[in-house]
Amino acid sequence: MTVAPERPATIGSQSANPAVSLACRHCGATFPLSPTHVCVECFAPLEIAYDEALLRRVTRASIEAGPTNLWRYVGLLPAGHDPAHRVSLGAGWTPLRPAPRLAAELGMRALWVKDDSANPTHSFKDRVVSVALSAAREHGFATVACASTGNLAQSVAAHAASAGLRSVVLIPHDLEDGKTVSTAVYSGTLVAIDGNYDDVNRLCSELSGEYEWAFVNVNVRPFYAEGSKTLGYEVAEQLGWRLPEQVVVPIASGSLLTKIDKAFGELGRLDLVEPTPYRVFGAQAEGCNPVAAAFARGVDTVAPVKPSTIAKSLSIGNPADGPYALDVARRTGGAITDVTDPEIIDGIRLLARTEGVFGETAGGVTVACLARLLREGLLDPDAETVIFNTGDGLKTLDPLVSTGRPTATIRPSLTAFEAAGLGDG
Repeated sequence: MTVAPERPATIGSQSANPAVSLACRHCGATFPLSPTHVCVECFAPLEIAYDEALLRRVTRASIEAGPTNLWRYVGLLPAGHDPAHRVSLGAGWTPLRPAPRLAAELGMRALWVKDDSANPTHSFKDRVVSVALSAAREHGFATVACASTGNLAQSVAAHAASAGLRSVVLIPHDLEDGKTVSTAVYSGTLVAIDGNYDDVNRLCSELSGEYEWAFVNVNVRPFYAEGSKTLGYEVAEQLGWRLPEQVVVPIASGSLLTKIDKAFGELGRLDLVEPTPYRVFGAQAEGCNPVAAAFARGVDTVAPVKPSTIAKSLSIGNPADGPYALDVARRTGGAITDVTDPEIIDGIRLLARTEGVFGETAGGVTVACLARLLREGLLDPDAETVIFNTGDGLKTLDPLVSTGRPTATIRPSLTAFEAAGLGDG
């Protein structure tokens, strides 16, 4: 959403912040920029509203002259304009990998993998956390907190450590060891909750009313969510300033999918790319599929579910942006589907075997849903497609332990090697 300018184009030596207010996504009411996320008029979520004139000062040249990280798009973001307040580990500008072998196996013409496992803490959450903690600093917070299914926990702890901020991270008690250990190593406060993510998130909402902390996915959520737009910006720039015809995006809260769509729309509206049509597809695990289920039923209401899947990073049973993800998929002519846990494992292995990319379980969901969408004729195999790998497979090893064994175990001799047939083919 855009509104009339309310601030000068420059503030000292720092670049102008195009964010001018918060706006309700339902009723349109506007509020001053502040650490809040719910409309007091209708209780719908808030998002950042921008000054269109300042956004239009951003050019391809100004972006390309920026750093090779997400802050090259600072002119399109709501925080980080004063470098003294910017919190960054260098996230962004991750590889957009051509995937010809995976495409050939699936019968597709042109396929790309946007690989955000290359970020500093190995997930796309580094983008949203960098923006959120920059906003938190600007608003004077000394403690940052979050509810997390794992990737966000690690990113918040790491960014807080680098910025000298205190972190308080709440996670479900049964989170993967890899994500728990890789969060605890930063020596922040890590609290395991006897419950699922939705239980953790409810507690964080309560705590945000009691403590003067910046909860990245509660009171500073409007700023946090905008960081996901940089994935969409990068895809377009890395394709030579054009939009792909199709994208497949994993869904947890649904925010990533909606912000990639928002990024594509902004780039077209600001004449940074030709505003060509594109279709957005969403991917969920069958064991936590509230948005896919609503899409299949043709309804607008996303009914909460109790998660039960190996894809724990997507295990949000009551996704805040679920209805908006439905809107995007339907408006663009896409779809939202789901896959079983065995299909998720197959998806992880397929991406690794064909392209050398080891994605976490969310990546397996995305690849498996891509295959399902193709089988069901919902996704065009001849259209240029980008899929998003949002995290590193080293974080979610447990589901693969039974299949990740040596080809053979032999004695250390040439005879044993040849007897096992290891030199054949």
